[in-house]
Amino acid sequence: MSAMLSPEKTTTAHVQTALPREYLSFKLGAEEYGIDILKVQEIRGYEQPTRIANAPHFIKGVVNLRGVIVPIVDMRLRFDLPDVKYDSFTVVIILNVAHRTVGMVVDSVSDVLELPANQIKPAPEFNGAIDAAYITGLGTIKHGDDERMLILMDIEQMMTAEDMCLMDAVTH
Repeated sequence: MSAMLSPEKTTTAHVQTALPREYLSFKLGAEEYGIDILKVQEIRGYEQPTRIANAPHFIKGVVNLRGVIVPIVDMRLRFDLPDVKYDSFTVVIILNVAHRTVGMVVDSVSDVLELPANQIKPAPEFNGAIDAAYITGLGTIKHGDDERMLILMDIEQMMTAEDMCLMDAVTH
């Protein structure tokens, strides 16, 4: 009997495709984005950072996080979103990217979602606030009859891009 079950298990293992991945979803304006949960160190409430002279307008400054100086990027300013407000929902997602700690300000954090490969579609080509090179795909999230889209970002590639000025701007 066990000899008959063994080949079935082997077949199932070979049929299995990419494992589902987990994404932290967050809002910027009316859009919902997702980043790989493995890049997230922690989520904190927004606190006013210390401003750095001559930094790009979207770098709000730095904070001291348990002895580590962390640059804070306001993603709403980075994407040129209008009407940037700071309220009780505004949070900072602390990321570990390219062996650096970086914070990003977002409107709110929604959820941690597990998306199988069949719920992720390639991103279309378009000109927008986000360079298409930073978009890894569009995730479809279904809740009953409701369906919403999640813009999946390669946050490490975005944060290490030269125009972000983060990799040389601040050192640990």
